Amino acid sequence: QVQLVESGGGLVQPGGSLRLSCAASGSIFRISAMGWYRQAPGKQRELVARITSVGITNYADSVKGRFTISRDNAKNTVYLQMNSLKPDDTAVYVCNLYWRIDYWGQGTQVTVSS
Repeated sequence: QVQLVESGGGLVQPGGSLRLSCAASGSIFRISAMGWYRQAPGKQRELVARITSVGITNYADSVKGRFTISRDNAKNTVYLQMNSLKPDDTAVYVCNLYWRIDYWGQGTQVTVSS
């Protein structure tokens, strides 16, 4: 059984930064692809960033150059460093682990507002 626990969300002013963390239980973390998704009110869930088990990354066009996804296999944790935040980044950010099936965290709220 895999459990994902996100942390690091909060309220930040435009132009600010946040770092999200997602800690995974279980033994499959290091062989799994990890991702961050977000869902804003009234919108569909969208992929923000993804990192494979060997460290290959991809990003949504809207966050390229501002967000960085990384992973620490020793800590079973994936991170999302978010810089130059914009009000449009406001959403619930949800951690995903994929190994044969999808596992999801509960999500953490990120609000970008002055």
